[in-house]
Amino acid sequence: SGRDILRGPGTVNFDFSLFRNVRFSEKRSLQFRSEFFNFFNTPQFGLPDGTLGASTFGTISTLANDMRQIQFSLKLLF
Repeated sequence: SGRDILRGPGTVNFDFSLFRNVRFSEKRSLQFRSEFFNFFNTPQFGLPDGTLGASTFGTISTLANDMRQIQFSLKLLF
């Protein structure tokens, strides 16, 4: 047994952001923003179990990321 003998699956993650600025005057504006984390809701599997002799050796039973999250914000710039 050595170090780093087990490899986990690769990761692919897409985040996405949209924003729009609306100007009220020369010095004031409002920004609408929406941010999407894990946009395509792709599961990222964790590392395999590395306990030798266990019945779960080499199986992946965890997720390494969260499900899709969407965040909206409103920012006043002055």
